[in-house]
Amino acid sequence: MSFEEWQAGLSGRRTEDEQNLNTASGNADSSYALVMAPTTSLRRSVLVVDDEAMVREVVCAYLDREGFTTFEAIDGEAALDLVAEREPDLIVLDVMLPKLDGYSVITELRKHTQVPVILLTARAEEVDRVLGLELGADDYVVKPFSPRELVARVRSVLRRSTMPEHRTTILEFDDLVIDGRTRDVLVRGERVEMPPMEFDLLMYLASSPRQVFSRSQILDHVWGSSTDWQDPSTVTVHIRRLRQKIERDADDPQRILTVWGRGYRFEP
Repeated sequence: MSFEEWQAGLSGRRTEDEQNLNTASGNADSSYALVMAPTTSLRRSVLVVDDEAMVREVVCAYLDREGFTTFEAIDGEAALDLVAEREPDLIVLDVMLPKLDGYSVITELRKHTQVPVILLTARAEEVDRVLGLELGADDYVVKPFSPRELVARVRSVLRRSTMPEHRTTILEFDDLVIDGRTRDVLVRGERVEMPPMEFDLLMYLASSPRQVFSRSQILDHVWGSSTDWQDPSTVTVHIRRLRQKIERDADDPQRILTVWGRGYRFEP
């Protein structure tokens, strides 16, 4: 999607000060550029990966204004290099990228890190959104999008990945151990890698055994979102990924059960 198409999608929703943020100020020829902002130890860092220079500039401007430190990459290979070099707290990742697409970037990332990832995608079809979540993305935003909504998603994902709510909690269920202190999950004695959202979803369900939670309740508590602006299939995909990791047979789950017409429950 071109920036002109993305910008047109924002028409009617943007204020004058938002429009002023579209003035180009970066170097589009370099693989990445640091957005200058005063840094402190409390600032969270966000890597913005998109091959459209103006999209990067607008997203970085909004994030910078909200107190984040941002840096940029224009392709998948540059993104992986920057993740290794800078260790960002979160990545905003476009799907359609040169050299290495967003799906390939996520696949490579998940071999080494559980850094939260929010996908930017022009593909509105459910199968494309589900694919990103299946590969390990924590959230997605469909283009054209509101920069303010994206900032809200960034805050929500980061908040969930660092929530102190369960930091002293250890839950044990026979061959399943969920450690809120270290955010580790042990299945039959083996440590299982989980991105932040998967861990938080598992902890949320397991903290209230046999209680049924609807998808809207899960979106509200785990994602800090709602069905008004986030597809409930996000929950479905994450439930499927959890089953693949903790169940002996993901097609015949014994831990995370579907309550038809109502939602999901955790069986201790």
